[in-house]
Amino acid sequence: MKRLIEPLIQRDLLKKMVFLSGPRQAGKTTLAQTIAKQWRRPQILNWDVLSDQRIIRNQSWPADADLLVFDELHKMVDWRSWLKGVVDSRSRGQTIMVTGSARLDSFRQAGESLAGRYFAWHLYPITVQELVTVQGQDPDLALSLLLERGGFPEPLLTDEGRDALRWRQLYLDGLIREDIVEFSRIAEVRAMRLFVDMLRERVGSTISLASMARDLQVSSVTLNRYLGILESLHIVFLVRPYHRNIARAILKEPKVYFFDTGLVLGDEGARFENACAVMLFTHIQLLQDSEGRVLSLNYIRDKDRREIDFAISESQQLLELIECKWANVGTPSYLAALSNRFPQARATLLVRHLRQREQRERVSVEPAAAWLAEPPTWR
Repeated sequence: MKRLIEPLIQRDLLKKMVFLSGPRQAGKTTLAQTIAKQWRRPQILNWDVLSDQRIIRNQSWPADADLLVFDELHKMVDWRSWLKGVVDSRSRGQTIMVTGSARLDSFRQAGESLAGRYFAWHLYPITVQELVTVQGQDPDLALSLLLERGGFPEPLLTDEGRDALRWRQLYLDGLIREDIVEFSRIAEVRAMRLFVDMLRERVGSTISLASMARDLQVSSVTLNRYLGILESLHIVFLVRPYHRNIARAILKEPKVYFFDTGLVLGDEGARFENACAVMLFTHIQLLQDSEGRVLSLNYIRDKDRREIDFAISESQQLLELIECKWANVGTPSYLAALSNRFPQARATLLVRHLRQREQRERVSVEPAAAWLAEPPTWR
């Protein structure tokens, strides 16, 4: 399936090296292969393939290759220094694309600097916008499919619903057995699996690591490390409370959402909120990757525990307030109050089942599927 970021990456490859990262099995390799077909002499090399490893180590790919794609290169020892040398000595007109998950995003923190030599892109699960724009699907049917199967290509596009369930079980087991062990100790895998299951039941709610640590009989420091591992592996992402003081926001309890909505163990409302969170996160990341904007996805909660599901901000300035509801209800009083308090920010009530969109004072009531098919750019 064609992805929306494909032509944007093609454009950037004419200027610099491109890094493409994201969750496992989100379609990075397929996207790289699709992009490579548009070049005259591409060379795709995967570090997990032994014959490709030899070519990578010896740098023995054809000298006239106009596109080099290195898949899973971050598994190579000292790959940053190796890549810097390749970039600086490459043939004229030759460009490079590097794909991978997990630790690829963390390459900035150590090793040789690649600053100024690359553009970074992220590929996340398929969205309503992509199904509508690329596949021509009806928005409502597209959202229903994503809520049932999640946005990862294989379970989403399979003809059999049971195959999607089988894929999900193997996917989660594989992540825990293989990727998590790379970050942690084998003895911790059972505790990590229990922690993941607890998070699956708490989607949409703030999490207290101290409370969960008592239940698991581990320290809160250990759980915080586990959470960092799950973030690094693109299994979950955190949504923190909005606060003009960033340090204070980090100290507050976050919400946790799964990139795979199919992993959510909750009612239809929780799955819907998780799906909205993933698509908002993906859209924000797209604007950051393509335009360099510094946008943030947060939630808002006051001292009386009144809450707004999502707040979009740029440089700490609120751009939009978003509340997600499964069925049409009256305008949440806190959303109405905040829309008056922050008149520069749009206020939107996204409803899964809505007969007619309407404007209630400053709050726009929108059918979620149609809104997600064409999300705003927050100009």
